[in-house]
Amino acid sequence: MITLVPDFALGHASDFKNITGCSVILCPPGTVGSADIRGSASGTRQMEALMGFHLVNEVHAVLITGGSAFGLDAAGGVMEFLEEKGQGFDVAITRVPIVPTAVIYDLSLGNCRVRPDKAMGYAACQAARREVQGDGSIGAGTGASVGKLLGIRQATKGGLGSSFLAGPNGLLVGALAVVNALGDVVDPESGRILAGARVSPESWEFADSIALLRQGVVRQRFGEPSNTTIGVVVTNARLTREEAQKIAQMAHNGLARCIRPVHTLFDGDVVFVLAKPEIPVDLHIIGLLAETALQQAILNAVKTAPGLGVLPSHRDIFADSRKP
Repeated sequence: MITLVPDFALGHASDFKNITGCSVILCPPGTVGSADIRGSASGTRQMEALMGFHLVNEVHAVLITGGSAFGLDAAGGVMEFLEEKGQGFDVAITRVPIVPTAVIYDLSLGNCRVRPDKAMGYAACQAARREVQGDGSIGAGTGASVGKLLGIRQATKGGLGSSFLAGPNGLLVGALAVVNALGDVVDPESGRILAGARVSPESWEFADSIALLRQGVVRQRFGEPSNTTIGVVVTNARLTREEAQKIAQMAHNGLARCIRPVHTLFDGDVVFVLAKPEIPVDLHIIGLLAETALQQAILNAVKTAPGLGVLPSHRDIFADSRKP
């Protein structure tokens, strides 16, 4: 629903055979952006352009992709697409598109030798449109999973979700989340686990990752698998790059409210904020809306994602009589 903020476009490329994909947000001219990284296992590209004192002060697209660090290659396809459209930072002989990119680790579910590449990034741009699109196991959320404290075989399917909120005086805020967390996703009001680690590969009963950690159950290996939740907040608020970074910091509260645990050594959690500067607004208002919208997007991601035959999903578990 981020496309309900005018002039932003969203495109997906999904490989359902190999269980991976990527998603791109194409930005209108003049978009200001920043980001905040809280996880300790992030994989990114061209993030420096989102930080203070960088020469370039405009973002042309943001890419979220599967494939772990291999998937960063998909950004080349986005850059090629935008260069063909004449979009990018003017360097006299051409334009260099600014495409900050972040990856999730989805190599454990599908074919680990097939990852998003330049062609897939280009295809996502070709598919981009300004209409509202569906959520679930699509784009960068195709290979997402959650609740991996006990390993991938006891995880639940994650996915991609979106949301939209309208604030005062014409303020608009949309959010997109790709949920691929180590922790469980919970209802922030009731604390009920919606998707997460299961007590065994055959069981659909949740193990409760927080309870396990309190009992001393910890991850024994760093390499298998890695995790990340990536959020993108888009708005028509008039923000500077530094203000956008503050909103990204505040929006991380949305992750903290519904992912437990979050921001771990095994997660690469990143929140981007993209603003088409139009509406003057108090930062506390936009920060609150960003947090709420991102929280809703995370919940929508796990509630809508089908299992694709590789892991049980929230819909599978809560529709089954075996789940109390």
